[in-house]
Amino acid sequence: MSGLVDVIACESSVCSIENSVLCYRGYPIDELADHATFEEVIFLLWHGRLPNQTELTYLQQSIIENATLPKKIYDLLSLYAPWGNCMAKLRTAVSFLTHFDDNVMDPSPDADSHKAILIITKMAAIIAAIDRIRNNLEPVDATTIQPTSLAELFLWLLKGEKPTAIATKALDKCLILHAEHELNASTFAARVTVSTMSDMYSGIVSAIGTLKGPLHGNANEQVALMLEEIGDLSRVEPYITDKINRNDRIMGFGHRVYKNGDPRAKHLKALSLELADWHQDRRWYDISVAIASLVQERKGLMPNVDFYSASVYMYLGIPHNIFTLIFALSRSSGWIAHILEQHANNKLIRPRANYTGKRDAVWIPLSDR
Repeated sequence: MSGLVDVIACESSVCSIENSVLCYRGYPIDELADHATFEEVIFLLWHGRLPNQTELTYLQQSIIENATLPKKIYDLLSLYAPWGNCMAKLRTAVSFLTHFDDNVMDPSPDADSHKAILIITKMAAIIAAIDRIRNNLEPVDATTIQPTSLAELFLWLLKGEKPTAIATKALDKCLILHAEHELNASTFAARVTVSTMSDMYSGIVSAIGTLKGPLHGNANEQVALMLEEIGDLSRVEPYITDKINRNDRIMGFGHRVYKNGDPRAKHLKALSLELADWHQDRRWYDISVAIASLVQERKGLMPNVDFYSASVYMYLGIPHNIFTLIFALSRSSGWIAHILEQHANNKLIRPRANYTGKRDAVWIPLSDR
């Protein structure tokens, strides 16, 4: 079937999307977005249950303690041209991390657990370093800061200063909302890779390469560019009308799975408003709301998770070209959960294809062609 639409490719207990309700390990996304921290969600995805205080504290400390990158990673990132594709930089840097882990091919649960923490923590440091090096700024030494969460760690490494509580809270919620989404393209790619008994790093690299494609990642960056191109509330109606008349795709709307609206979008809309009021500048929020209203009225499409996340990141002062990298950071928690599940009960993923080519071809000698 084209695009494997509605094809069941595996059994999984990590995530469900039923009747437009998104759940991680049985917990509705609304409850997690309102009550959990990203570290609690990481533990839930990886272990199938919520952590107790001791387990949560250990995970938080492990993340902070492993945030320092090998110097050779910084040297590698410095080789890239400043305008080079940031997702390509992330993909290569994560692949390079393999060479600093002596247990890369150890499939035991303890080794996998350690690799999981290393990957998600060092991805945060890599993404921050990519942006700082691109802007001729020295990477922040992770040993000189004392963050209490992955969200705070990332913002501190990115900006070079302790982030505000509201910024940390907002990013933490974004990370929760993007953490997992069943068998999407990048997750499936990760599972296919590790089903060969390849290592966890290879699975994550496959997933990053898949997310790099514009049909999977990149939508919130395109939304941000659209918001800046519109620039003013008065320009929303003519801009969107022109897009519709030219049958151009309007990024951030519609979803293959959700037909009645993405359940994550309302949380990001509320975050966008909260940050807009905190900045005393509702321009990006108001433009976003106006776009959403017009698109729903004229095309019957509702915002997905990417639409309001664009204005949230803009209010947080995060550069457009690392939006998808932050998506990768968050989704790595889900990718790892699926990798762990695949390793626990592995069978090589090897589907068949429905052949549509020529049949009964007759060999023609080279002299007669």
